[in-house]
Amino acid sequence: MRCFILAILISSLSLVGSAQTLNQKIGKAFKELENDPNLKNGIVSLAVIDPKTGEIVFAKNEKIGLAPASTLKAITAATAYSILGSSFTYDTDLSYTGEIDENGTLHGDIILKGSGDPTLGSDRYKQSNPDVLLQRWTAAIKSKGIKKIAGRIIGDDLLFNGQQAPGGWTWMDLGNYYGAGVSSLNWRENTFNVVLSSGAKVGDPVKFLRTEPDVSYLQILNEVKTGKPGSGDQVYAYSAPYSSVIHLRGTYAIDLNKKINVSLPNGAQDLVFSLRQSLEEQDVSVDNEAVTAHLLSHSGTQLPMQASLLDRYTSPTLSQITYWFHRKSINLYGEALLKAVAIKENQDPATDEISKWEEKYWEGKLGIQPGELRIKDGSGLSPETRVTTLAMTKILNYANTQPWFASFQESLPINNGMKMKSGTIGGVLAYAGYHTSSMGKPLVFSLIINNYTGSAPSMRQKMFKMLNSLK
Repeated sequence: MRCFILAILISSLSLVGSAQTLNQKIGKAFKELENDPNLKNGIVSLAVIDPKTGEIVFAKNEKIGLAPASTLKAITAATAYSILGSSFTYDTDLSYTGEIDENGTLHGDIILKGSGDPTLGSDRYKQSNPDVLLQRWTAAIKSKGIKKIAGRIIGDDLLFNGQQAPGGWTWMDLGNYYGAGVSSLNWRENTFNVVLSSGAKVGDPVKFLRTEPDVSYLQILNEVKTGKPGSGDQVYAYSAPYSSVIHLRGTYAIDLNKKINVSLPNGAQDLVFSLRQSLEEQDVSVDNEAVTAHLLSHSGTQLPMQASLLDRYTSPTLSQITYWFHRKSINLYGEALLKAVAIKENQDPATDEISKWEEKYWEGKLGIQPGELRIKDGSGLSPETRVTTLAMTKILNYANTQPWFASFQESLPINNGMKMKSGTIGGVLAYAGYHTSSMGKPLVFSLIINNYTGSAPSMRQKMFKMLNSLK
């Protein structure tokens, strides 16, 4: 009996010792990173939690609000899973108004009504591929015997009041693919490609060749110059929701062969424009130009109350959406998910309002203190967002206890041999996720650096070295 008690005592002391050793190991690595010359005017924050007990393994500067960059996506995803459920989907309805005469002429409109699906027209999923969807909708219209549309193709984007972008996003970001605004009727992730050709020598004008797909309703003003060999893509597009003109500025390396991905000022408009083209190609004529309900509403035109359903398209599930949301860090998905939460909870879908609700939600659920979450968007692109590493780890730890955790964790990329979401914006690098140490101890962590100097790749490697102490 004495031997048995002694064995338990030794085992307990061993566990305490290993925990202390891990704390000391992390502390030593953190101090080295904190004292790095490139953080002389910056700050580093770290929080590490034991998910089995909820106790803090190590923390430093964990209550200071910092810009989290794209690690905020993990909070957005956790909010969406918690409120919507992993099997949540969006619906997009194709309907018609009016009557179809004996000659196959529709004396009414074709209406596509969106509920916010950010994957609509995305080629990341077979079912949502733009060609697949356009063919599906064209076939549904023709199957009703419609040969001519005397009315219009209308994109109903009223649910979120047209296409918008969070107020904190910057002018330099809005025109580029990662700054695409969100609508209740998104299309092709609200982006398109610009194909350019460099000049004969550095400094020469770059030639604009075409857009993919056709966005001829937009005006592209090309001011891009040819850059030095190896300088890569330094092209920036300048536009905003509902812009009709897009300015291209910057440099395009003389040895570069790359398509430039640009944000669509109005995804719903591009969708109905594309559907009209698809119908015309299939010998269904359309008398009028394609329009969106949001723009119609500003001219005093309201949509008919009665419409006959032709087709209902269902999006991939939240689990499938979150996979690409985290793996490719698609900002549009975060904004769309946040608005879907607002609709489910009967909240105002305006970004400022649902962000405030989200803060209160986590404060009430996990006891996070006011000020630890100051959320301005769903993706982390806003430079105004602030999150503490302690709040981040508490939310990630909560996710670890939920039935949907397996798909949540699977969606996270692997960086430095660890399951974690990365975040990068100007002067900010961050990582948040999960890891099990070599001793078999599971850990939840969040590491954020703000206002560092030097190169991002160099600082990233220093962060990886520090995170290796969790291994």
